[in-house]
Amino acid sequence: MITFALSKGRLANKIFQLLQNMNINVSDFKETSRKLIFISDDQKYRFFLAKPSDVPTYVDYGIADVGVVGKDTILTISEEKHNFSEVLDLSFGKCKMCVCGFHDAKNILNSGNIIRVATKYPNIAKKYFEKTNRNVEIIKLNGSVELGPLVGLSDVIVDIVESGKTLKENGLEILEEVDNISARLIINNASLKIKYQEINELINGFNQLLGDNDD
Repeated sequence: MITFALSKGRLANKIFQLLQNMNINVSDFKETSRKLIFISDDQKYRFFLAKPSDVPTYVDYGIADVGVVGKDTILTISEEKHNFSEVLDLSFGKCKMCVCGFHDAKNILNSGNIIRVATKYPNIAKKYFEKTNRNVEIIKLNGSVELGPLVGLSDVIVDIVESGKTLKENGLEILEEVDNISARLIINNASLKIKYQEINELINGFNQLLGDNDD
């Protein structure tokens, strides 16, 4: 049996739709259900729903063979070695991780001075600015990070941008793009060796569906 760890919500719903197109049916899954564990009708697959930030942990420890999680979650993980590999961009849940602020904050980004950055994603922000050789002061926020520049707490923010509507309504804009975000398929390294044939068939099935969608 192949075990999946899935992020609760839209990502899980989308995966179950894709699996149905691969003739893998999970009749007892209902979007409104409070159940956390589901078994496919053919008894070959087990699925459990978890908080997005916990999915890589379940795959890392081998509790799940396969995980589906947003790239932003993967990027927040520290750089220590893990027992899973990112094998496929599933091309849904697309958005971008960006540096945002007022238009004139571009000057601050290029000034060589210390940049104050408000974000929910301190690891991602720190890695990005280190990579671009700029000194930053990271300010961790848990709520609406757009407030940072508005009240003078920060020069810029690093956040996920989907439509950009919230930025626009608050006079902010995208200044730099950090990374593309979408749902990714991750596989436990040991599972990939032990259950290679079954997992490879899954990957090929997803690839074929994604290729058909591109057409």
